[in-house]
Amino acid sequence: ELFGGGGQRGRRPARGEDLTTTAVVPLKAIVGGTNVQLNLTNGKNLEVKIPAGIEEGKQIRLKGQGNPGAMGAEAGDLLITVKYAPHPFFKVDGHDIRLDLPVTLYEAVLGGAITVPTLSGSAEITLPPHTNAGKTLRLRGKGLPHSKDKMGDLMVTIRLVLPEKVNSEFEALMVQWRSNMHYDPRKSFE
Repeated sequence: ELFGGGGQRGRRPARGEDLTTTAVVPLKAIVGGTNVQLNLTNGKNLEVKIPAGIEEGKQIRLKGQGNPGAMGAEAGDLLITVKYAPHPFFKVDGHDIRLDLPVTLYEAVLGGAITVPTLSGSAEITLPPHTNAGKTLRLRGKGLPHSKDKMGDLMVTIRLVLPEKVNSEFEALMVQWRSNMHYDPRKSFE
C-alpha cells in the first residue's frame, strides 16, 4: 500500500446517533413539574426533570445522552417526547382542562356551593339555581400552566345524575311536578 492505513482509510470520527424515548407524565405533575425515571434502550437509566407546563408532544433534548460517537467523537443526544398520562376524569383542551361534573336534580334546581376536584386539590363553585345539564362553568386559573405566571382554566360541564334507586316519594314528586309544569323544552323544535 502506497499510503498506508489499510482498513482505517476513509474512517473519520462520527457523532453518535440520537436516541428517542417517550416520558408519560401524570397531569398533576405538569402543574408543578416533576422528575421521571427513564430506562433507555442502550441500558442507561436517567432521572429527567420535566418542567412545569410543558405541552404534550413537546421534546426535551439532553445533549450527549444518546449513543456514543465513533473514534472518540461526541455522543448523540437524547430526545424525550412528553406524553400526558390519561386521567380518569380530566380531559386536556390546550392549556384548559375539562371536567364533566355530576350533580343531583335538587342541586341543579336549587343551586348552591359545590366542591369540584382540580389538579391541585379542590375548589368550590357556586351553581346558580335552575342550572341546566350541559351548562359549562369556568374556574379561572385551575388548568395547566402555559407561562411562569399564567394558567389555563378548568371548564366544568354540568351533568345531571338521577339516583339509581328511586323511591315512591320521589316518583310522586315528579308526577306532581309534571302535572303542574306548563313548560315543554322541546317546543323549540316545532
